[in-house]
Amino acid sequence: MKRSKSHRARHILPASLIIFVFIFSIRAQSVYNFDSPVPVLISENDSLRALAIPAEKTAARLFSQKQSKAFSPRSKIVLYVTNVNLMPDEDASAFRVYVEDAKKRKYRFPVVKAEPVSGQEWVFALTVELRDTLGFRKQPEANGDVLIGVTWRGLASNRLRLGLGKTGGAVKDDAEAAPTPFPGSPLVNYSKPSNSKFSVAEPEAADRTRFMEQATFGPTAALDANIKRAGFSEWLEGQFQASYPTIPYPDIPLMPFNEPGNCNGSENPNNYPPDPPDLYPQCRRDRYTMFQVQNWFFKEAFYGEAQLRHRVAWALSQMWVVSGIETQQAAHMVAYHKVLSDRAFGNYRALMKEMTLNPAMGNYLDMMSSTKDNPNENYAREILQLFTIGVFMLNQDGTLQRDETGNPIPTYTQKTVNNFTKVFTGWGLCEVSGPNCPNRAIGAPNYKDPMILKQSNHDASAKTLLSYPGAISENIDANLDGAAELDLALDNIYNHPNVAPFVSRFLIQHLVTSDPTPAYVGRVAAVFDENRESPSQLKEVIKTILLDPEARGSVKTDPNYGKLREPVQLATNLMRHFGVQSADGAAQSDGYIAHMVNQMGQNIFYSPTVFNYYPPDYVVPGPGINGPEFAVMTTGTAISRTNFINAVVFKNIGTDVNSQTGTSINLAEMRFIAASDFTCNQLINALNEKMMHGTLTEQNKQTILKAVRTVPRTNPMLRARMAIYLIATSSQYQVQR
Repeated sequence: MKRSKSHRARHILPASLIIFVFIFSIRAQSVYNFDSPVPVLISENDSLRALAIPAEKTAARLFSQKQSKAFSPRSKIVLYVTNVNLMPDEDASAFRVYVEDAKKRKYRFPVVKAEPVSGQEWVFALTVELRDTLGFRKQPEANGDVLIGVTWRGLASNRLRLGLGKTGGAVKDDAEAAPTPFPGSPLVNYSKPSNSKFSVAEPEAADRTRFMEQATFGPTAALDANIKRAGFSEWLEGQFQASYPTIPYPDIPLMPFNEPGNCNGSENPNNYPPDPPDLYPQCRRDRYTMFQVQNWFFKEAFYGEAQLRHRVAWALSQMWVVSGIETQQAAHMVAYHKVLSDRAFGNYRALMKEMTLNPAMGNYLDMMSSTKDNPNENYAREILQLFTIGVFMLNQDGTLQRDETGNPIPTYTQKTVNNFTKVFTGWGLCEVSGPNCPNRAIGAPNYKDPMILKQSNHDASAKTLLSYPGAISENIDANLDGAAELDLALDNIYNHPNVAPFVSRFLIQHLVTSDPTPAYVGRVAAVFDENRESPSQLKEVIKTILLDPEARGSVKTDPNYGKLREPVQLATNLMRHFGVQSADGAAQSDGYIAHMVNQMGQNIFYSPTVFNYYPPDYVVPGPGINGPEFAVMTTGTAISRTNFINAVVFKNIGTDVNSQTGTSINLAEMRFIAASDFTCNQLINALNEKMMHGTLTEQNKQTILKAVRTVPRTNPMLRARMAIYLIATSSQYQVQR
């Protein structure tokens, strides 16, 4: 949003407040790192009280009279923040204001306006409404001081006092609190950020680790060296071109649908040699469960070179959900996953069509059995609700549009779903002879080729689809060919204004942070829309997500920033940190860990519902913050997470009837460090950099050191294991930040 001179003139602070420059403890920004400066909330002079004025007053009137010390809930005030350098289109939606009362209850107040102060543009006036937006039943009580702070790009400012109703009360200042009066000049290195730095600068070590956690299945030393040498942008370009997969997909034959009895050799539709009766359990496991696909998935996550494509395909599989509960053949799941991986960096409209006609999806959501005489609305509903636009109208920054009464505006009605249901009738498996169905196998359903239309089963009546300004194909005439109708309907959905923010926010949540600011969503959605016709649309979207200022930086101090490591990511990140290998260390892991990840709440390729393992709008009870992954964090799974880490760190995942090599981690480096320094300081520091990108708190360091030193110095391996276990099970590590 461009700012006019008239906007800037509204906030003018007098020279009497320009006392001195307060130097806040931040790291200098330079062309050699991508750290945004830490915001500083301005206080009254020589006070720990926030400099604030009622929003309806002008600055000139305010400073000619006694300042207000307390404010009424739901009123609007103006706070002042410095040491931020907004990009041209960055506005109020980039900021969040958090409040804590004397009872440690936390609230989030909306920022409705952000304007630079005229003549002192390094200071921004934030207009804030004093009401909670986190869903609490009660608003903050108007009975005394609260602590108020600002966050921006995942960085938290200092916290100051603000009176609600009155001043005083039992709230305690932060230990490091100090006055931060209005500065007469910019703080450290006030400058406009430039994304061009990403392609020429050498990323700092901490930010490289954060980047690897977001763009891959976990950091490794070799990958870190590669990114350090190439920089973020060049590494991304290499990933967009990388061959995939590194570990070939398992070659699994198509079998009679849901008939594992074929494994006993009584049937032989694919001309494969019959299996001896004693191999029936293995045949059933390999062909009628996700066993082989799960093992392949983890091996690719452990060792694959095209990490970014694998990571994005995994994210997309949690949006376009197909579950092994219904789609039981492993070969069918492989064909489905190939669509996601092939389209991971492609055009979203093309992905929509391929997934619509994918037989695994057709089976899972019943489109392949939906006919004009027996229509099924499952796919019609879910492509709208879960795959493209969601249930409520969105602004381009992902925030809800509301009507005049404050209620969210629905995107569609049941009538809309009924009309789309008619569009999706008449499609079935590609079972005709000839070149149109090249993967057809006699006696087995064809889940490799896209579904084809049988026009006689298609409802050819007229249809009315989504209505929105500039709607594409809102009305479909009667008696059209069903294939043509399908394209018109997908165009109608794809051009809906919700698609860009809906998809963008979902991908940000899976790669970077669960509760992104509207500004972040808006920047990514703009790139989605700018590339609507591009065959590499998602490539540009992913690049924007990973290089955005809200994603990059050596450290994020906003306590609500980041995401709980979903079980898959927890497992792969930990193992890749320490050279994942076979149980005996002589070879690679065979990837057999899905059974343990399942215990943590995520049985890959077996999503319990079409809503994924966890819904994207899940709100963490208590804090009220959007945190999808916390939906699978229960008392039971929390214990399973700890048990998994214990098994990996202190033992290994051994071999059995399902595992040829087993899995372990290589702790030789950590053992050497532990043996070299009996104090264990070097060990904790090394693990802090490797696992926590240097963010382990001093309190946690000392607690871990104390525990590790109880292990005899003659057992450096046990010391190393203990340190890794304590860090990996800590809340600091469990949340990817």
